[in-house]
Amino acid sequence: MPVPIICLDARVRQFAEQFRPCLNKPQYQHFVTVLMGLLLCQEQRTLSGLLRQIAGEPKPWGLSRFLAQAPWEADRIVLQWWTGFREQMQPKVAAELERQRQQRGIRRGRPKTPVVTGYLIGDDSTIQKRKGKKMEGLGKHHSTTEGKRVLGHSLVQGLYVLLGRRCALAPQLYRQQRVCKKEGVAFRSKIDLMIEYIRTFEPVEGTLTHVLLDSWYSAKAIWRAARERGFLITTGLKSNRSLRVNDPASLQGWRWQKLTDYTAELTAGDYVPVMWPTQTPRQVYVHVISTRVKKLYCCQVVIVRESLDDPLSEARYFASSDLEADVDTLLRHITARWDIEVLFGDAKELLGLDQYQLMSATAILRFWTLVMAAYTFLDEERDRLRQQQQRPSTLGDARRELQRLHRRHLLYWLHEQFQAGVTPEALCDQLAA
Repeated sequence: MPVPIICLDARVRQFAEQFRPCLNKPQYQHFVTVLMGLLLCQEQRTLSGLLRQIAGEPKPWGLSRFLAQAPWEADRIVLQWWTGFREQMQPKVAAELERQRQQRGIRRGRPKTPVVTGYLIGDDSTIQKRKGKKMEGLGKHHSTTEGKRVLGHSLVQGLYVLLGRRCALAPQLYRQQRVCKKEGVAFRSKIDLMIEYIRTFEPVEGTLTHVLLDSWYSAKAIWRAARERGFLITTGLKSNRSLRVNDPASLQGWRWQKLTDYTAELTAGDYVPVMWPTQTPRQVYVHVISTRVKKLYCCQVVIVRESLDDPLSEARYFASSDLEADVDTLLRHITARWDIEVLFGDAKELLGLDQYQLMSATAILRFWTLVMAAYTFLDEERDRLRQQQQRPSTLGDARRELQRLHRRHLLYWLHEQFQAGVTPEALCDQLAA
């Protein structure tokens, strides 16, 4: 049943209010409609599907104009929710720093500086569009789900994780060179897009930023951008990369050796059994060496194997600029990157990130932006539920709680209407989608 906008929950209304300066009155009404539709929709998140959640709202073509043509800036929407996130997290960071100061006690020597680490995570995801041949920005991109190249859009996304909270950054559309030439826009590689995240990111004051990326982004230009900002960085490594090993027989005392060859020379005694830090910990075998990776910088190279009996081809490789980290800390850096995979999964399953039917690149980017706004709000609600119930909560839990609240508001509203003498026929007309 469609929900009247008057039944909008107070927390959703409060979240939406911060965006009012970015939009005029009609645009703000469309913004609230999309936000409420994304949170309540149980069907495909097409424009019609979103509008069916709200009673008495505009037609799909009005919402289509809002996404494709209306003069509003998606970047201002992102800046607004990012500013709100920073304001929420600043006192929590200060409290955590003070907690660390209190716990370190009094000991000889210079006291250890308290550190709160925020993870800046980046990745891309392919959104398949089998029937979207007339959509802008379409290209052939590799899909890990399909295991092949498919027709669709490539979303490059950033995520900031701090003290258990997550905040999405501005989504970006990657277009291949031939697509850019066809559509008359400047080409920017995925590396360029990721560097922009690093160079423009403004962390919460008092935190240390650690960039996390997979092996596709283990480029020197990205590492250089992180180093210039004073950020740490941990990325995956492909098995064909080379690292520097000691070799007394060579003139310079060292040589380059491929990771696969280096791993083949390791013995069982070179690995340390540790627990992989996830919700269901499992034992893995880890080897760490401080060295230099070819076309990168000095770093700690981490080799992870599920079992020493597994073939070497199943070993995984990582590099981290955190030269002082121990094995457990390195593994926490590596596993923290998984949060962005969870973002893609939740945004697609819970908010319909991949269910749009929009033609222009502008409309697609704006839709992605509104989805990420809803994601950021849901994470805020997830954290509130976690503190309230004193147990872990998911984005799905937060969304179900919001839907329950809106059903409750709707029932109370109907009760008030009947008490006021409104007839069922009049209410049916009012609730007609």
